[in-house]
Amino acid sequence: MSLVLVSSKRFVDHVTPAGHPERPERAQALEALAASFKEQGGEVVEPRSATDEDLLRVHTQEHVDAIVATRGKATMIDEDTFTSPDSDDIARLAAGAVLTGIDRALDGPKGSRSLVLVRPPGHHAEADRAMGFCLYNSIAAGAAHARARGCAKVAIVDYDVHHGNGTQWIFYEDPTVFFASSHQYPFYPGTGAASERGRGAGLGFTLNIPLAAGTKDDEIERQYATQVIPAVRAFKPDLLMISAGFDAHELDPLGQLRLTTAGFGRLTKALVALAGEVCQGKVVFVTEGGYDLDALRDCLREVIRVSA
Repeated sequence: MSLVLVSSKRFVDHVTPAGHPERPERAQALEALAASFKEQGGEVVEPRSATDEDLLRVHTQEHVDAIVATRGKATMIDEDTFTSPDSDDIARLAAGAVLTGIDRALDGPKGSRSLVLVRPPGHHAEADRAMGFCLYNSIAAGAAHARARGCAKVAIVDYDVHHGNGTQWIFYEDPTVFFASSHQYPFYPGTGAASERGRGAGLGFTLNIPLAAGTKDDEIERQYATQVIPAVRAFKPDLLMISAGFDAHELDPLGQLRLTTAGFGRLTKALVALAGEVCQGKVVFVTEGGYDLDALRDCLREVIRVSA
């Protein structure tokens, strides 16, 4: 089987206040999926933890120090973003899980893929700021790790309902990392206009696909077929990474896009096929949002179905 899952029972240990959508039950759903995958003969690997060196490729020292300072206590960073006593350890494990998944994809044969099942999510965390439920930007740390390992170019595609502002800004001036995001707009965090295309040497290496509330499968798939896929194909990355947030699902309580489970499956299948063209089929999926547990499970099963 070409797909490996990266998972840990420890992701439940990042605790948020009662009623918070990014709740520990999400980790339980991810772990149950990994257990089922393993029972069916799939390989599930434990992640390593990200080191300071790993995190400092994409975060400032001040930011890392600020998250470290929350160890052993519960804090509120902003109205959406909280820590509990173990949150620094768990967020480092989430970032490290992405690095583990990248190593498996890069070191494996053609078609090697990893599905990294983590929480908290990461794509809102900026170089110097935690926000939007996110403490460290796991997928950004992963892309930087892939670059350090010798990948000349990395592409990140983000189909979470929210714009991946942190990932965008971290690589906004970097021509070696292409970032494409489809997202509800205007919506949290307020970024992601089509006019945001990169800066300096990075101009043209950011692609935003803003979508109106209520947008359904057919239009989203059309935007991928006409914009995202041709742009990634032209970029010719050595690795494709996907911020796999499932809060664009029609059942999700936070967003108002109307992607179906089958729609997510088709988007994912198209991206996997694209990777087969441009980077030997090597893909790393990283979970982001997705707050209806049934939709989260069903969409991840679709990812496994089209990627294994």
